[in-house]
Amino acid sequence: MEHVLEIGRALPAGDLLTLPARTAALTATIRAVAAGDQDAFGRLYADHVRMVHAILLGRIPRRDVDDLVQDVFIAAYTRIRELREPAAFGGWIATIARNRATDYLRHTREQVELPDDLPGGEPIDSETFAVLDVIRALPEAYRDTLLMRLVEGMSGLEIAERSGLSPGSVRVNLHRGMKLLREKLGTDGWHGHE
Repeated sequence: MEHVLEIGRALPAGDLLTLPARTAALTATIRAVAAGDQDAFGRLYADHVRMVHAILLGRIPRRDVDDLVQDVFIAAYTRIRELREPAAFGGWIATIARNRATDYLRHTREQVELPDDLPGGEPIDSETFAVLDVIRALPEAYRDTLLMRLVEGMSGLEIAERSGLSPGSVRVNLHRGMKLLREKLGTDGWHGHE
């Protein structure tokens, strides 16, 4: 059993396991989490945190993303026994993230953003905010995959493995999303760097 749990460790980008091996590793990791293994939960967190972050970043104010990421993983940890099919973990936690974002938006009072030019820290380029606003306006499938790729630096294979989408769907979503993004940025007069 120890060998199977070892396979469940976070894989470096480009490290390919067969689908049955990945599924077996994920199943073993989820069973270990359900049994209270915090190291196994750490592996799930490491493997899925960028995806969850990207999903939330596409929906809620950036100042609250990190807190909501933690909320999503706490919810997943406390509800892990409800997951009937361990191989569906990526889609399951993505759904939790989307639902948390919806709840957040439903229950949050209108807050005023501080000006971007306040002293302290590195200022975030206004073009970055403009691009994020455009991405947030894209259809969900494009928005999520683009943020996972562009902000979180996930490869297409990583996105597929973590989200439960097929590699072909990820490629299509990235291609169509980038096309829409370029069109919207081009018509809005954005002159960013490619």
